[in-house]
Amino acid sequence: MNARKDNAPSVATFADHEVITPPHPLRLTITQALDAHDDPVARAEAALAQLSTEFAAWMQADCERLETARQAVMREGFTEKTHAELFRAAHDIKGEAATFGYPAVVGAAESLCRLLEHTPDITRIPLALIEQHVDAVLAIAREHVRSDLAAIAATLTQRLRDVADEFLRSENADRPDYLESIFAPPLMPGPSAA
Repeated sequence: MNARKDNAPSVATFADHEVITPPHPLRLTITQALDAHDDPVARAEAALAQLSTEFAAWMQADCERLETARQAVMREGFTEKTHAELFRAAHDIKGEAATFGYPAVVGAAESLCRLLEHTPDITRIPLALIEQHVDAVLAIAREHVRSDLAAIAATLTQRLRDVADEFLRSENADRPDYLESIFAPPLMPGPSAA
């Protein structure tokens, strides 16, 4: 195919339809690598390895932020601000834990996010359930080097998830369509539905 010199789309006309092909300006931004042996994936992995020395500190900072958010909820109750801070802290941990080398933490953080996201009246969330979730996240993160942690974390996370799901079913009983969407199978295969 010859490169077009203008930015006008090309039009191919057929008996029953036309095919309009827009210009491809992205082609202009592509350049050949100067080094044929350059491996961008290897460079990215090397950069990640350099950063990995910081992962434990970052996870600790996220756990401290989660604990601070929990203390605010315990002190002030659920407000829009305390809810948002607790959700954001749990969500950040859920998203970063596996990258930081703490994959067992993801399930407990995910369960907490699910509870906070799908409860219609946040003031009805039992504070003990919040405490249990945060304690689980902190304990799993603290014990992340244990050889038996994966099994322990999976059992703990499943119990938390079961209790959270029971609560969500009760709280959303008058919203059957919403309830169905919460418990629908995930669109992507994976260990759980978020």
